[in-house]
Amino acid sequence: MRNIVWDGMMVFSSAAANVKSIAHAMHMKKLKYGCMLLVVAVAQWLILGSALAQELPEALKRKFEQAGIPETALGIYIHPIGVEQPIVAVNANVAMNPASVMKLVTTYAGLEILGPAYSWQTVLYAHGKITDGVLHGDLVIKGYGDPKLDLENFWLLIHRLRHTGLHEITGNLILDHTYYDIPQGDPGAFDGQPHRTYNILPEALLINYRATELHFIPDAATQSVRIAAEPIPDSVMLVNNVKMTDSACGGDWRNGVAVDIQPGQDARGAVLIAVNGAYSARCGRQSMLLGLHDSATYTRELFKRLWQQQGGVFEGDVILRAAPGGLTPVKIYHSPPLADIIRGINKFSNNIAARQLYLTLGTAGSTQKNQSPATLDRSAEALKRWLASKQLFFPELVIENGSGLSRIERISTRHMGQLLLAAFKSPVMPEFIASMPIAAVDGTMRNRLQGTAIRGLAHIKTGSLNHVRTLAGYMLDKSGQRVVVVIFINHALAAQSRAAMDAVLQWIYEQ
Repeated sequence: MRNIVWDGMMVFSSAAANVKSIAHAMHMKKLKYGCMLLVVAVAQWLILGSALAQELPEALKRKFEQAGIPETALGIYIHPIGVEQPIVAVNANVAMNPASVMKLVTTYAGLEILGPAYSWQTVLYAHGKITDGVLHGDLVIKGYGDPKLDLENFWLLIHRLRHTGLHEITGNLILDHTYYDIPQGDPGAFDGQPHRTYNILPEALLINYRATELHFIPDAATQSVRIAAEPIPDSVMLVNNVKMTDSACGGDWRNGVAVDIQPGQDARGAVLIAVNGAYSARCGRQSMLLGLHDSATYTRELFKRLWQQQGGVFEGDVILRAAPGGLTPVKIYHSPPLADIIRGINKFSNNIAARQLYLTLGTAGSTQKNQSPATLDRSAEALKRWLASKQLFFPELVIENGSGLSRIERISTRHMGQLLLAAFKSPVMPEFIASMPIAAVDGTMRNRLQGTAIRGLAHIKTGSLNHVRTLAGYMLDKSGQRVVVVIFINHALAAQSRAAMDAVLQWIYEQ
């Protein structure tokens, strides 16, 4: 204790002397008084960083205790930028499950390795002769892992293909997924929910995340709930047994309905969905995303639907295999830039997009055959080299897929904090911070800290798994000082920790 107090007094003395000197210079140069206040604030953070022994304040300890969270289940790291030491470091060296906060590692690495302007290619070839706008053969689509080939962008790809003059395809649709060399896996292995879209596995040619959206629409006139499926309704056989109620719409409305899914109802791959339960009219219109079809069925039906909507003709089937050699591209489609894509990954915690970005790290985005296919091992090695190049050595780091949807991924709060400190000095800092949810404004932080002074002052990525709650990012305190904050909770009662975690952010703001 003597050394801590002595070090604190030394910093206090040094900081006070520096503030006095700087303040005098400001006065002499007639600088604005607000600049002096900022210097004083930095000095105060310096004093706190050395003198508080990096412990969690008692009031915050009690918040976690009231939630049933022991201090041994916490990992907390709080470090003002520009200050040498953190002001709070609780179990900061312990490897913990970060849940979706792991996406910050993946997206920061992606920005630096690939660059903010990087875009993915999807290449379309004609396997046959095109005469007067008719392809006498097959259309080949080769994917390179575009994580944003959603409904809007797939429509745009088809629109641009139509504008080449092509209007009829007499053969089949060949889908080339060979850019990825990864295990097939079981989409239900994580939590037994194989049809939830967050469990969709990566594919080099993944169209609209293979997502089917069920719309629940209350109809007051008929006292019933209408259910509609998009974007390929003809491939869904829907049985609606939902009863409409007038009860309060509390908690998660999904808990009131049960969806029974039976795939493979006909030769075209239609899926039977029986929806049972009750739905409150007070919930208004809501939607549920499900992954119902395999890649071949989904892509064929969506391509045919969009192609015909734009005046094209196609009645063929779909084939999954490598593109034949020696073909000349008819069209090369480019995704939106990475800087745009990571906003969806971080603000809305898009697991599949994060996983596809992680796989791209291993090839550095190259589409050359000597640098493909993409593998998990290549990505792990690329990430390790990148961290080493930045003098960041995280021996406890475990990355399974880069999304945080994992039971085994691990990192300490100290090293996550150090990563954020390094990112703040990076040329890609503006794009990185802008990708994170803003407290009480958007993304997964939209409904948190509403009505507090922190609204709009914190860019925070959140994470949530069973027995795991996490957050990490940057925030401003009331003096304008930016602070890195990382909080991990690994405990059976982690779901009860939200108020305590928010209290930590409020404490930081007030310092």
